[in-house]
Amino acid sequence: MTVNRLVLFMTLCLCMGVATPSFAQTPNGTKHSIAIPAEKAKSITIPRFDKPPVIDGKLDDEVWKTAAVFKDFYQVQPGDNITPSKPTEAMIGYDAKTIYFAFHCYDEPDKIRATVAKRDDVFGEDNVRVFLDTFNDQRRAYVLGWNPLGVQQDGIMTEGSGQDFSVDIVMESKGMITTDGWTLEVAIPFKSLRYEAGKGKLWGIHIWRNIDRFNDEIDSWMPNSRDISSQLVQEGHITGLENISTERTLEVIPSVTVSETGKRVNALTLAQVAANPALLDPGRILNEPLKFDLGVTAKYSLTPTITLDLAINPDFAQVEADQTVVTANQRFPIFFEEKRPFFLEGIDIFQTPIQAVHTRAIVDPDIAVKLSGKRGRNTFGVLLASDNAPGNFTKEEKQDASTLPAIARFINKNAYIGILRLKRDVGKQSYIGLLVTSYNFIEKHNQLGGIDGRFQISKQKTFSFQVLGSTSRRCFFEPALDVHRPGPSDGCFGGYDPAPGNPNRAAETNDYYRTGNGLAYRWQYNRDGRHFYYGANGNGQTQNYRADVGFTRRLNTNFAGGYFGYSAEPKPKAKLINWNFNDNFGTNFNWQGLSQNFYHEASMNLNFQHNTNLGFGVDNGYERLFEEEFGLKRTATHAGAFFGPSERSTTQQGFYVFGNTKPSQKYSFNMFLNFNWNSFDYDFGATPKFNRVSPAALTDPNAALDPGPGKSSDLNLSFNYQPTKPLNMSLSYEQSKLRRNDTGLLAYQDNIYSFRGTYQFSRFIFARARIDYDTLSSDARGQFLFGYTPNPGTAFYLGYNDDLTRNGFSPFTGQLEPGFRRNGRTFFIKMSYLFRKSFGG
Repeated sequence: MTVNRLVLFMTLCLCMGVATPSFAQTPNGTKHSIAIPAEKAKSITIPRFDKPPVIDGKLDDEVWKTAAVFKDFYQVQPGDNITPSKPTEAMIGYDAKTIYFAFHCYDEPDKIRATVAKRDDVFGEDNVRVFLDTFNDQRRAYVLGWNPLGVQQDGIMTEGSGQDFSVDIVMESKGMITTDGWTLEVAIPFKSLRYEAGKGKLWGIHIWRNIDRFNDEIDSWMPNSRDISSQLVQEGHITGLENISTERTLEVIPSVTVSETGKRVNALTLAQVAANPALLDPGRILNEPLKFDLGVTAKYSLTPTITLDLAINPDFAQVEADQTVVTANQRFPIFFEEKRPFFLEGIDIFQTPIQAVHTRAIVDPDIAVKLSGKRGRNTFGVLLASDNAPGNFTKEEKQDASTLPAIARFINKNAYIGILRLKRDVGKQSYIGLLVTSYNFIEKHNQLGGIDGRFQISKQKTFSFQVLGSTSRRCFFEPALDVHRPGPSDGCFGGYDPAPGNPNRAAETNDYYRTGNGLAYRWQYNRDGRHFYYGANGNGQTQNYRADVGFTRRLNTNFAGGYFGYSAEPKPKAKLINWNFNDNFGTNFNWQGLSQNFYHEASMNLNFQHNTNLGFGVDNGYERLFEEEFGLKRTATHAGAFFGPSERSTTQQGFYVFGNTKPSQKYSFNMFLNFNWNSFDYDFGATPKFNRVSPAALTDPNAALDPGPGKSSDLNLSFNYQPTKPLNMSLSYEQSKLRRNDTGLLAYQDNIYSFRGTYQFSRFIFARARIDYDTLSSDARGQFLFGYTPNPGTAFYLGYNDDLTRNGFSPFTGQLEPGFRRNGRTFFIKMSYLFRKSFGG
């Protein structure tokens, strides 16, 4: 029977309401056409349990015999809605306070990939996942996953924005490996979710099973068409969740952190060094007084759809530090992800195409409050915070007579931040939104607002946009103006620069205190498809645009670009499962109409058996530099930031190769190698190990910047080894270097080594070690942590952080210090406990 005839037969059967074949395959078993069976096309009524099952992973409770059963899954990756490698059954039931899930995943028990993983780290092994669209809006869904041992992973999936696993939901789960595979039981209190329920209400649902060893196979209860760009529009539906308890929930999490920090300080006084300049100051470790940080966070569910969050003097100390990255020759700011739980909760509501909200801008709040939720087709979020970080200076800074005049007006003052987000669902999968932010501190005021939207034009085409305007009253750097000397009562006062006969002469600066208005925009058009896809996008920011509650990489720029690609039909049993070709291009130009850069990149990716892929690509382009982007712009009255010409430009070419493999549960390997010709050395230097090597700097180390092209390379290698289920270790290496063409000298070379090891004594108890070594800074940092985390909110951490320098340079004398020298160390204990109380119902 041909495919077309089989489709016709299945469609007729569906219309007649009779059972239909689940799969239709061509002889090679890869392509198919399929109609949704009648039992999946209609909503599934979830039965109400008379008594709750015991969550032990055994599936032996009688109540499971009355549950709704979900079976006959489809393999949707790498296959295209074909028969799964192994069968799967899921069951769902509920009572007044809880929804229950059970899974029976058939498999050979000795081939199951499962470890005692940490929470939110199970999607790299065998697992099951449930996507719960609790508002049935096909825009946003909970992503709830578990591995065969019941370890949890939870997050939010938003159409057009991907998945965010910063959400932590209180639930109970237990899994076990059996003689015919593995089984799992889950209990999720309704009060842990935001939802709409009642008579006639529908929830969207996807149920997936992931079999890691079969090339990361994904089996789905609902078929998934690659001709449709949206995942949630293809979801199934459940109903019957009636007479649910409407109790309101109060969660209170008090926390305490006790820490002691030692840091390296001068061992010699200024008088001793002045008396004998030959003396070398070895420094010494000074232990600061024991520090106690008390705080509390609270959450109150006003309704099942609206939540109020409060944080008073929260403990925002990060248990895990930011990743060590290459900082040499970086022209633009580096982005670091938010990691703090209070801000991560519901962060997807505030995320928009332009990164106008990045809550790491709120550094150390005394108090913060957040109200968020959804009513009908309207989603909203409000966040208010008082941040003491801008006015928090060290004891040394306050006691430094040269520094104090410049900071005195800021000491112990707070910044006040506000964010308002509104979204209105339009049509079936589109929305229109509003974003307003406010940041206010002494001499730094910023107000921002604008609209955004996403529109599902067809099953394959989407268009999104955002336009923002900002007005700021602050210090602006003026590259074309001469320096001036603002006084203590003026904005941008930077302290004093004493001169003979004038001890109170103000320091000079190119910062001017004024009002500036700016604009930012972003748009994107995508056309997805089973094989061929393409799109176009653009964005830009004016010179005076500011988003002080967000993150902005570059100003005075516009970008316009596009892409297209082709994905081959997958062949799950072949050595080469599938391949993909992608081509993208774009150009930047400033608001004066001058070109800043152009690039064109083409790449190929090959996917093989054993979770192995290999890719390579080539790129070429053009980059142009203007001195006013680096400092002063030359005029008749002052010199510019560049030595010689005020502009630099060069054509550029590059080649890269990447790959990864995970042939077994025990080990995996990743690599990336990139070569570029005519990459710019911006002539910043990477002192103290690498001085500037431009022609101008070799003649005069204090000369103006003299950027020039050179040959650069980047290498990233990582190896992960898991000898036993509880133990996981990884080692990574990163190298970045650039050698100038004109002088032939090495501008910089940075090597970063990172080791991480985790031992999970149980699902909730772990020990973790992390060691990073950066050759450019000569810093070696160690982080050692013991943790007990039985549920979100309740935790105990015992940690020690150490910061050393190996063959580095003294911060006091600038001279080379052989061997290891300790810069600082911290010992801490952090504890928190979740109190949860329900009212009404």
